[in-house]
Amino acid sequence: MAASLVTSLRSLPAHALVPLVASALLFVVAVVLRRRRRPVYLLNYSCHLPDVDRKVNLEVCEYFGQRCRHYSDDTADFMRLIYRKSGLGQETYAPPFIFSGEFQKTQAFAVQEAEEGLFATVAHLLAKSDVRPRDVGFVVVACSMFSPAPSLASMIVRRFGMPPGTRTYSLAGMGCSAGTVGIDMAARALRVSRRGGYALVVVTENMSLNWYFGENKHMLVTNCIFRVGSAAALVTDVAARRGDAKYELVRTLRTHHGGDDAAYNAAVQMEDEEGNVGVALTKDLVRVAGAGLRQHIATLAPHVLPVSELLRYVWRVARAYVAGNPKAVAAIVPDFQRAFEHMCIHSGGKAVIDAVVKLMAFGPQVVEPARATLHRFGNTSSSLVFYELAYFEAKRRVRAGDRLWMLAFGTGFKACSNVWRALRDSAPDADNPWNACAHRYPAALPPPSTRRSSGGAPAMDFTHLKNDKLP
Repeated sequence: MAASLVTSLRSLPAHALVPLVASALLFVVAVVLRRRRRPVYLLNYSCHLPDVDRKVNLEVCEYFGQRCRHYSDDTADFMRLIYRKSGLGQETYAPPFIFSGEFQKTQAFAVQEAEEGLFATVAHLLAKSDVRPRDVGFVVVACSMFSPAPSLASMIVRRFGMPPGTRTYSLAGMGCSAGTVGIDMAARALRVSRRGGYALVVVTENMSLNWYFGENKHMLVTNCIFRVGSAAALVTDVAARRGDAKYELVRTLRTHHGGDDAAYNAAVQMEDEEGNVGVALTKDLVRVAGAGLRQHIATLAPHVLPVSELLRYVWRVARAYVAGNPKAVAAIVPDFQRAFEHMCIHSGGKAVIDAVVKLMAFGPQVVEPARATLHRFGNTSSSLVFYELAYFEAKRRVRAGDRLWMLAFGTGFKACSNVWRALRDSAPDADNPWNACAHRYPAALPPPSTRRSSGGAPAMDFTHLKNDKLP
């Protein structure tokens, strides 16, 4: 059959053969170009810095807890202990209803909290990126615990007068991983779109309707560590904007471990025995995060690590296996510091950061941005990796060509990664949330005591907090 085809082609006159060959070559080139993914760039991003009257410290938390009359003395003591060992500082931000004097969760307060964060970050971002609202083709909005109708994405479209052709996506229930998931979704939307353009990713969390007014200790922890925060990012595949962009997206990865019961139930929104709604963080959360991270990096490692580190890792595993030490084999992980110059590690809580440090054998300098972000802003959920990125830029640490890893965990249980390559040296923007405080970090925070209180919760020596000031 092939021989007859060649014979038939040879019999064709030149004026007919040339267009046929040219068409075949064009088809091959088109297939190759279609398989090659279009580059996607992070043009810019903004993080929300709430007004100073939204600042909350331990005294404000204690005042609110006493005046709202929802908590017993034992519950108040428990939250005080959790707050003091949480790694949070005295300058985080709380939702509007905390300062209202009404001590009630309402839809109006939730909408106010959402609008304050979303509208401010999007306005700053569009202005400094030289992008008009009508140029945005995709809007991806992620908020785990607040999903109003019309959606948060619709609120943004209406506020900024975006055109009818704008495609919107609203993500809910993703937890702290929603920021990295949103970037992945926006990149995929741009690549499958023929015209490409700009995708706006907006990530936030909403505490106003999810503040817990009950006695369940697993559900009280969220009151102590979650705080207000939002971020917006513009990603684009417009080649002409490469010179203006800050980073190029190299790779994304999502792994979902919800098939395991412990992973699925590690963080769950639920009602307690009295019907109070909140988010329960179980004692398995840290273990689940470690197990999920181990499986996640096993998938990511071959794509990001240099060959030399992969060979070194294989040699170490083989040597431990031959020595008959299965525990040592399980504890060996590749050195990811050989793959990345900078890491935005999930800063959802002090215990989670400590678990990542232990598993990955990271030094203090690697998780410095995570601890600083937790201390200054608290757990801002899906936006926290962008606050960490802003920390790097405020410190002017990123150089052109540097590789950066964003890692976040989410309910479900999920582990998500974004890998970036810096296109230029970093410098803090005018709206960088660290501009007024980056010089105070890294903060030297005292470790918790190993003593235990009579109630069974880990205790601390609080004498150093009597005159607590940020470094």
